[in-house]
Amino acid sequence: MTREEALKLVKEKIKNPNLVKHCLAVEACMRALARRFNKDEDNWGLAGLLHDIDYEETKDDPNRHSILGAEMLEDLGLSLEIIQAVKAHNEMHGIVPETLMAKSLFCVDPLTGLIVAATLVLPSKKITDLTVENVLNRYKETAFARGANREIIAKCSDIGLSLEQFVDICLRAMQSIIVDLGL
Repeated sequence: MTREEALKLVKEKIKNPNLVKHCLAVEACMRALARRFNKDEDNWGLAGLLHDIDYEETKDDPNRHSILGAEMLEDLGLSLEIIQAVKAHNEMHGIVPETLMAKSLFCVDPLTGLIVAATLVLPSKKITDLTVENVLNRYKETAFARGANREIIAKCSDIGLSLEQFVDICLRAMQSIIVDLGL
């Protein structure tokens, strides 16, 4: 599947513009991590872009989220590595992410939400004004962006990155797509 085909599918399956932006943010971060680890950027990007492909269909049954998405991607012929990463990204299932891709997606998903939330409380509301230090300070505030699971974000150590390195890579990736994110 090409990126263009994947993006078309995302826009067909996901009507909420903020969720589409979330998928684009996760894609950008996954591509940046693929570069860092010398992995296939296109495959990692697809995992990020498509990870919530079933979100709107499963919003009333969160136990199905990521399972249905993995089934959809399998039917479309995507790689087993992508399918497993998508399935494991929803912590509700208790599936332990095993591959570097799956571990990365697992950590990236909540971090993008924290970065967006940290951007929106800036006076300028511009991601270009956000710094790693800002994000790390917000990370420490447990009452801030409660949906961004800090325990999961901290698992970046499982991919060999410090929290600061991880935030830096993902923040730069998201800053590189500011037009898509509208931030």
